[in-house]
Amino acid sequence: MPETRRRDTQKREQPVETVAIPREQVEVPVEPRVSVILVSRNQAPALRRAIEALEKSQNRDRMEIIVVDCASEDESRELDSEYEKITLLRLPHNMGATRAMNIGTRTAKAEIVFFVSPNVEVSPDTVTRLADGLEGDSETTAVAPLLVDVEGNTVSRNQKIDDALSGNAGEPIVESEESIAVEYAGCDALMIRKQFIKGMNYFDQHYGHFGADVDLAAQIENAQRKIRLYPGIRATIHPAPDPNAGDPLFTADRIIGMSVWRRKYVGFFSGLTYRIGAIFSALGGLRFTELSALVSGQKLDGSQSM
Repeated sequence: MPETRRRDTQKREQPVETVAIPREQVEVPVEPRVSVILVSRNQAPALRRAIEALEKSQNRDRMEIIVVDCASEDESRELDSEYEKITLLRLPHNMGATRAMNIGTRTAKAEIVFFVSPNVEVSPDTVTRLADGLEGDSETTAVAPLLVDVEGNTVSRNQKIDDALSGNAGEPIVESEESIAVEYAGCDALMIRKQFIKGMNYFDQHYGHFGADVDLAAQIENAQRKIRLYPGIRATIHPAPDPNAGDPLFTADRIIGMSVWRRKYVGFFSGLTYRIGAIFSALGGLRFTELSALVSGQKLDGSQSM
């Protein structure tokens, strides 16, 4: 029989050409290094100037800007439509600086917070250099720049806590590139570790609008930590009238704040004596709105009618 050849019906496997399909690139959000907190009320022009200066900062992508608006009646409440990269927290009432700073701090994503007054205009390197100084010194809890006026004259002073309580200006700052330790630096431009604020259970809400800054300085001193001011790092503070000047409720709030501080750090009778003295002064001056607030202990916390 003739030989029959079987055809190979098995198909040889052909190499499959693989094509790499590019994956969609997912942009990973950059965690902020510093959260800047501005507490404001009816200060739209100053707030715009402060925000615009911050927007020009070095490493802007590592910075979070939070504006806490204390029930403004001007265009401040709409500024997030002009500056899309800011976070605007609109409070329904003027709750005072202490509660506003706590709200801003709890919202902040970064481990460093920088409290800035709307009247302060930072330089492009202010935030980065302050953060470098704070992170490079484990014994330092807070740092501040040298505040100068629009002509470059020094405004910052080397104040003790007692100076802040009594209204004394303190000693002049010796300008140098080296940082100097100060007891009190206010909150016009103060950078601080968020962990420290959390550790003291945030700012003491026994204070209303006034007093939390002096309390913070005392807490840092009691913890044997430092506030350092850097004369070589500058920011400009623009003069502006206090919108609350002459308001009897704000006057009473300041007195109550100082009374709370004295009671907390000096003794119960020191705080009581301070407040009683202010009550008799208001009575003698026929300042009845102030008198009523002092007697009732009404601080600025959003519960009062302004």
